[in-house]
Amino acid sequence: MTSLLYQLVLALLLVTVGPLLLLLRGRHYLPTLRGRLGIAVPDAPPGALWLHAVSVGEVAVAAVVADALPAGMRLLVTTITPTGQERARARFAERATVGYLPIDLGPLVERFLRRVQPAALVLVEGDYWPLLLARCRGRGLPVVVINGRVGDRTRRLLAKRPRVARWLLGTVDRFAVQTAEDARRLEVLGVAPEKVTVAGNLKYDAPEPLPQPRLEAAIGAAAAGRPILLAGSTMAGEESAVIAAFQAIGGGERALLVLAPRHPERWDDVARLLAASGLPWQRRGEIEAASERPAVVLLDSLGELASLYRLAAGCFVGGTLAPKGGHNPLEPARFGRAIAVGPSMENFRDMAAQFDAAGAWRRVAGSDGLAAAWREWIDTPVTASELGERALQVVDANRGALERTLAVLAPVLARVEAVRNDASAAARASASSSAPRIAAAPQEPAAANRSTATVEMRASGRARR
Repeated sequence: MTSLLYQLVLALLLVTVGPLLLLLRGRHYLPTLRGRLGIAVPDAPPGALWLHAVSVGEVAVAAVVADALPAGMRLLVTTITPTGQERARARFAERATVGYLPIDLGPLVERFLRRVQPAALVLVEGDYWPLLLARCRGRGLPVVVINGRVGDRTRRLLAKRPRVARWLLGTVDRFAVQTAEDARRLEVLGVAPEKVTVAGNLKYDAPEPLPQPRLEAAIGAAAAGRPILLAGSTMAGEESAVIAAFQAIGGGERALLVLAPRHPERWDDVARLLAASGLPWQRRGEIEAASERPAVVLLDSLGELASLYRLAAGCFVGGTLAPKGGHNPLEPARFGRAIAVGPSMENFRDMAAQFDAAGAWRRVAGSDGLAAAWREWIDTPVTASELGERALQVVDANRGALERTLAVLAPVLARVEAVRNDASAAARASASSSAPRIAAAPQEPAAANRSTATVEMRASGRARR
């Protein structure tokens, strides 16, 4: 009855809110409908390891783990957001099958699971869909959370519904979480301590992004010897503060500003804001053919921001002046660049505490503070260099989460290999038989494999922290 009520409420929301979203942001959502409605199901090989990553940040974490897995391991990657989907398709290319997670309704989820037949589900940082988890549990699929965190909002929401929290979190076999505080919060919500391992934050273990020589040369030519300032992952309301700070330090006479909004659907809005500012500016695609020297480059592209931080004399990480909970500061920190952030870093509380303690970035409250930081870094580059070096030291000190995460995943990886071996053995037996025979689909591995994996997962949980 609870499941039926949940699906009815969700379906009602889709019917009432869905048309409004399509009307307001149809260009953004319309291409995703076939995937979200379970019509376009990823053509994944049966028995794949399923990595679910909500958006761009989680896709980057999934890639860190995927790069460490055996090259022949079959992978399925799903996302929720269009930007995450685009990044996953670019990042995984031939390495994995990529698709959308269907809406959490019984027929859609059941069709998805029946078609893809995964061997196990790995949730990157969380994203707990009740019906999906219930159906995975019914099929005997192990579910593991990696790089898990329990934010303030999630903790408050689940604490108000303890029975729901115990059931929902009880569908997960193991948790590899970022911090001891995340582990404590899970235990308060009813998760058995032996199921939780403090593995650290996988974002610290992400490799340095590959250079983009052509784009970097174009940005360097546009700068024409001026220092480059980079404002990345900005949110609504922040671009005006960034532009004001840039104008306060002298605008294009002092530096080149590269402005990278977080969401593609806002690129045109930011373009209009730049046009109204009076600053000479260009879109990313125009800079190679530009004849005039711009003051601002609008980075209206995906997947290019991370590597451009290497060019910056100073950075601003968006989502921090607006009350959005913050964004990952590790991309500029990995290059040892000077970083400015606003007060909102609730989604990265532990990371922010480490940067604060090490004096590894500059906290600013608004455009005036950002202007002061940028002015100082341009006037005295050694100050920016020292700040960036401390940021790099924070990154280096926190590496090692990947090894601990792989240890938590070991039983799941063994199950995936067992499913593949069973499928290969069945195929060989079918081929060698004189009579035509259909090999058993590896949707449900042998009971021995399921019980072994379960026992191993429970046993490894005792090696906590």
